[in-house]
Amino acid sequence: MASIKDVAAEAGVSVATVSRVLNDHPSVSEDARRRVMAAVAALGYRPNAVARSLRTDQTHTLGLVISDVLNPYFTELARSVEEEARALGYSVIIGNADERPDLQDHHVRTLLDRRIDGLLVSPTDGGSPLMLDAARAGTPMVFVDRWIPGVDVPVVRSDGRAAVRDLVAHLHGLGHRRLAIIAGPAATTTGRERVEAFREALADLGLPLPDAYIGQGDFQAESGRRVTEGFLDLPEPPEVVFAADNLMALGALDAVRARGLTVPGDLALAAFDDIPWFVHTDPPVTAIAQPTGELGRAAVRALVDRIEGRPPRSVTLPARLVVRRSCGEPPQPLPPSPVQRSTS
Repeated sequence: MASIKDVAAEAGVSVATVSRVLNDHPSVSEDARRRVMAAVAALGYRPNAVARSLRTDQTHTLGLVISDVLNPYFTELARSVEEEARALGYSVIIGNADERPDLQDHHVRTLLDRRIDGLLVSPTDGGSPLMLDAARAGTPMVFVDRWIPGVDVPVVRSDGRAAVRDLVAHLHGLGHRRLAIIAGPAATTTGRERVEAFREALADLGLPLPDAYIGQGDFQAESGRRVTEGFLDLPEPPEVVFAADNLMALGALDAVRARGLTVPGDLALAAFDDIPWFVHTDPPVTAIAQPTGELGRAAVRALVDRIEGRPPRSVTLPARLVVRRSCGEPPQPLPPSPVQRSTS
C-alpha cells in the first residue's frame, strides 16, 4: 500500500506539500496540486482517515441511534440520513436500540468513544443520564422523531395531531363510535403525544375513550397482537382499533385473522406510520403518513450546521392521513381505461 512519502516522491514535492493538497490548503500552486493528485491516482493512495482526524479533530462521521431497525419507518429514516450525510461529506455509523434504553446508551457511549463529530438520536425514553450529560457537555446532537423534554437540543419531528383529528373525523363519518387505541410506550414523547391527540380528537366529537379502550403497547408487533386480543375479549369490543405505529398494526391484523375474523367486517383498523406494505395488505390499511425522508434529511442538515458552527434550528413537518379500505371505506372506482385508437 502506497504511503504519503511514496506520493511525495512520485510527484517530486515534499510530504508537507502532499498533506496541504489533501487537506485542500489554499497555499499550494496549481502545478503542484495537479502533480500530487496525479501521483495519488497512479499509486492508488488512500489517506489514513484516523491519522487525519487526529490532526484536524474531525472524523467527518456522524452517529445515528434509531429505536428499532426492524421498523420500516426507522429503516427509511436511516436511509435518508445516510444519503444526506454522504452528500454533505459525512459517513454514518448506525446503532439499533431495539426499543431498549440500556442498548441505546451502549450505542451512544460507543459512538462517542469513536470520536464522531455529531450524534442523531431517536430516544427510547426520556431519562437517559448519558445523553443528558452529552448534551450538557456540548456534544453536537439532534433528536429526530422523538425527543427529551427540557433538553436544549434541536428536534426534527413530525406533528401528527392534525392528521389524528382527520382520522377520527373520517372514522366518525363512516359511522364508527367505539374507537380504541394501541398506545406506544408512555416513556416516549411519541407514545404520549399520539394518545393525547387521539383522546382530544374524540372529545371534540363528543366521543369517550374508556380506559378499557386504551391498550399499552411497545411499538412492536407482538404487543399489537396481545392488546388486540384483549380488545376482542371485551363484553363490548371496539369497532375500530388505531395502532400508534405500523408494527403494532401488523400485530393487530394477525390477532384478528387468528380468530377467523376480518378487517374491516369484524374490526376496523388504522395505523400511525404508513409503510409501503400497507398498500398490499388485504384490505389496504388506512394510515397516517410521516414525511420520513424529509425528516432524515432535515435532521442531518441541522446536525451539520451545529458541527460547522452555524446556528441549528428545530424542524416540525406535518403528517397526513392516507385513506384506504381497512375502516369500511367504500371501494374506490377504477380509473377509466384508455381509449384505444383504431389503426385500421
